[in-house]
Amino acid sequence: MFYELATLTLPFGSAAQAASQVQAYCNAPQAGGELLACWTTDIGVLNQMIVLRGFADLAALQAERERTQLSASPLGCGDIYQRLEQHSYRGFPWMKPVRPSVESGLVGPVYEIRTYGIKPGGLQPTIDLWQQAVPLRDKISPCLVAMAALDGPLRFTNIWPYASLDARSQARSQAVAQGIWPPKGGPAHLSTDMVSTIALPTAVSPLK
Repeated sequence: MFYELATLTLPFGSAAQAASQVQAYCNAPQAGGELLACWTTDIGVLNQMIVLRGFADLAALQAERERTQLSASPLGCGDIYQRLEQHSYRGFPWMKPVRPSVESGLVGPVYEIRTYGIKPGGLQPTIDLWQQAVPLRDKISPCLVAMAALDGPLRFTNIWPYASLDARSQARSQAVAQGIWPPKGGPAHLSTDMVSTIALPTAVSPLK
């Protein structure tokens, strides 16, 4: 499964309008891929909207990227956003594809989006170590997706849904206390380039 993670930097107070226009753009007849999530940032860099879309293959992702790049109003928000960034990802091969909440049963409403830089040669070991560790970690709280970047610096992004910030803290503490997390040996393959964002679903987000 391939994914696009787009980040729109918005003027203050424009999130509701932007979300509606993103939904219309992503669900248009000519659109490729599937709108999976539309979040606004709550902790981290503020006044941003993060849009997750899924694609069956790389060609579909690239075709939709070209449509966006040629559009007079990318993601339907050319008249609103101050900046747009789009990044391509491939899901770790052993992970299930991301599905909307109604299908997957995975719900927030608090989503943590974490991105880690990876040292040269560290991508495959990271994928393998996560494959070993995530099933036990999922019993405490599930990982929505882990995906490797196809552009920009070598890195991967992982997304976790939680019922609340307190639930997040409790799950992470429990996983560390049980020796389940982080994956044993995993940090050795990561750089110090790490960022975490807490985001909440908009009204149009399929992931709630």
